[in-house]
Amino acid sequence: MKRGKQRSIPLHGPDEIALSRTAGGLAARVLAMLTPHVQPGVSTEKLDRLCHDYIVDELHCTPTNVGYYGFPKTVCTSVNHVVCHGIPDAKQILKDGDIVNVDVAVTTPEGWIGDTSRMYYVGQPGSQARRLVDTTYEALLAGIRAVRPGATLGDIGHAIQSVAQRERFSVVREYCGHGIGKVYHDEPQVLHYGTPGQGLVLQTGMIFTIEPMLNAGKAATRELSDGWTVITNDKSLSAQWEHMVAVTETGFEVLTPWPEGTGSYPAI
Repeated sequence: MKRGKQRSIPLHGPDEIALSRTAGGLAARVLAMLTPHVQPGVSTEKLDRLCHDYIVDELHCTPTNVGYYGFPKTVCTSVNHVVCHGIPDAKQILKDGDIVNVDVAVTTPEGWIGDTSRMYYVGQPGSQARRLVDTTYEALLAGIRAVRPGATLGDIGHAIQSVAQRERFSVVREYCGHGIGKVYHDEPQVLHYGTPGQGLVLQTGMIFTIEPMLNAGKAATRELSDGWTVITNDKSLSAQWEHMVAVTETGFEVLTPWPEGTGSYPAI
């Protein structure tokens, strides 16, 4: 989500969180389905088609992204130096050594939206790419673990920023996490940098995404002429992971857990 004007922040009860949990779980299933298909020689258009058909035919949901402010596809496929909002294309063929983020959103028949993304290795990426992907996931976990009633958005951002700076990676600042429920991009806006103790105080019942984007080079980005694709200004690699999180009475609940488990990545 690109940063914008703030609105009021909804608080959700247990029944609504349960509906959000269902939507988040369905979105996570799409990425699990896609995992074996992310291979050298596959086009990002094929990945998009697989996700569309799975969402519609298997999950009986609606692909949230299609037509959203004119976005033409089901998922965003952001390869290598693409930061976010990459548009799937039949001419874009994945090659050995690439890294790619796939970002998916689904809307359930009840109108609740699940939104999540993850990184995939294509073949065998180099050591810098692996370190960037792993560090970005660690930063995501650090941000999630800062979530609890009484904490602040600044606490989340600081936790993420600290992990990135430790590895000398930069945090993208123009884009942020967002509230989500029956509205795709809602309040609060969740920055991935910040100062402890500053910003909005978290309350039980808030639901939002945390989706840090880290660059191997400088933080500056630019949007391409298609009006969607965002790349690093210096063409350095970029990585992103995204989970939906609910603020609970005792801390947090991740609403988009991977159905196949976390693999080599540590559990939350």
